[in-house]
This record gives sequence, structure tokens and C-alpha cells, in this order.
Amino acid sequence: MTDDFVIRAVRGDEWEKVKELRLGALRDPAAAVAFLETLEGALSQDDAYWQRRAAGAAEGRGARQFVAEAGDGSWVGSVTVLIEAQGATDFFGEVIEQQQGHVVGVFVRPEQRGSGLVERLFDAALEWAWSLEEPATERVRLFVHEDNARAEAFYRRYGFEATGVLIPLETGAKEREYVVVRPAGAVG
Repeated sequence: MTDDFVIRAVRGDEWEKVKELRLGALRDPAAAVAFLETLEGALSQDDAYWQRRAAGAAEGRGARQFVAEAGDGSWVGSVTVLIEAQGATDFFGEVIEQQQGHVVGVFVRPEQRGSGLVERLFDAALEWAWSLEEPATERVRLFVHEDNARAEAFYRRYGFEATGVLIPLETGAKEREYVVVRPAGAVG
């Protein structure tokens, strides 16, 4: 039952839990099509890397990581929103035309998939993105691997729409861009 979990932003001092959940995500069989990072790469990072990662996702307006926390304190899911500022250059070398969010690191442990927990994580993440002011976040985007049909179906069901933008990966596969625009009347 998803009511048994608290959805909240990470705190900067929770780097060990950030690390543990990320390593769990990268061990998942779907990781090869869900993440651009490898387990080996993540394991090679020192504690200072994880401390910076947690602090960066907990403070300011550049990024925010949301987690689903069980009653026993364990984390069973996560979503991160990076804020891409208008006029900056994105990961692909393109100039960003309007302030936007970029959802990354979507993960829910296998035993919680299909429970509604990912919807609650997305609700929190998008609520935060829409709450930013001056400049307001005008849209939130994400990329999904062409072979990740389960994730793609969820994103469409949640309200994201394909833009037609395809990003080629080094493997020869492609990722599709999906976007949801700022709802009318969003406070921010």
C-alpha cells in the first residue's frame, strides 16, 4: 500500500542512502536501458562524490531528489529533477529555450512496481518543479530508451507526450524525449 510510505526530498547528509539506492537501481536488470551510468562506474566513486551528489539534490534550485521512505527508514524509490536554465546548454549541446525540468534517475524497487508509488514520486517532483519562481519552470522533460516500453507507457499515462526528438546513444539505440508542460494556474 502506497500510504505506508513518506514521499520527501532527500537531505544533504543522507549520502549513504542516496548511494545505496542508486547502486540498487544499477543492479536492476532494467538498468542497462534505464540509466546512462553503469554499476562499475558508480562503485568506483569515492564518498566525497556521494556527499556532493546528495547535497546537490537537497539544496537550492538546481536539482531535487525525492524518495519513497518506508516506515522502517528504508528507501524503495526515487525520482530526481534537474533544472535546466534558459540560455544554458543541455547535455546534448543544445541551447535551452525556456527554463525546464529534466527528470532523471527514476527507480522503484521491483516489489513496489505497479503499486502507485512512482506516481506519488512524480507528483512530488513536478510539484516542486512548478513551484519555482523567477523564472518559472515552463515544462519538464525526460528521455526514455526505445526498449523500455514499461517506463514509456507510464510516462504517457502520467501525461507526458512524445516530442519526436530522438537522441542516438553510443550503442546504436535511441532515447525518446517526452514533455509535460506547466499546467495553467500552477503556483510558482
